[in-house]
Amino acid sequence: MQQTTSIQRESALSTNKVLRQTYALLSMTLLFSAAMAGVSMMMGLPVGISMVSSIAAIVLLMFVLPKFEESAAGIGLVFLATGLLGFGLGPVLSSYLSLPNGSAVVTTAMAGTGGIFLALSAYVLTTKKDFSFMGGFLMVGLIVVFGAVIVSMFVNMPALSLAVSAGMVLLMSGFILFDTSRIINGGETNYIRATVSLFINIFNIFTSLLHILGVMGDE
Repeated sequence: MQQTTSIQRESALSTNKVLRQTYALLSMTLLFSAAMAGVSMMMGLPVGISMVSSIAAIVLLMFVLPKFEESAAGIGLVFLATGLLGFGLGPVLSSYLSLPNGSAVVTTAMAGTGGIFLALSAYVLTTKKDFSFMGGFLMVGLIVVFGAVIVSMFVNMPALSLAVSAGMVLLMSGFILFDTSRIINGGETNYIRATVSLFINIFNIFTSLLHILGVMGDE
């Protein structure tokens, strides 16, 4: 009985450590990404740089980071990838800010993203509910959404593009529940992986809300 209690205590301490490390690294990468977005905005870079930066970040996250996620080098790669995403976001933000109501669109998207993340994270942290059952549904949703993204690239349908953005917000919200639940319940023990997952969720929610609010503002 005493041994079981000791094991449970060690497990709880380990989980809390991963959670603290994840939120600390997530906060720093979000600030760094925002700073890089500001740099690219001041440089006045074209929107095309967004695609280049995003592709470079994806390559780093998918093919390079997994080899170093258990070492200190992984932290540097996380900053590099998230910095690239922020750098590519700069021209997109500039294009929205150039709209008549651009400042309101960007501010509302930021507030909405922060509200969604804080509300969903607080719910999981408070209830400690296990959302691992959502894994299969989320993967299917991911395939459907990215399939729709590809179709929207070749078919000029504003309604489809808007639906894709709305679907992305819902999907990434589900991933926030899923990923946070994995940390809380010991399913994720690597804070670098956890940080990347949550950062991508937040990034996609923000860009999707930007698109939705931008379209609504033009109407």
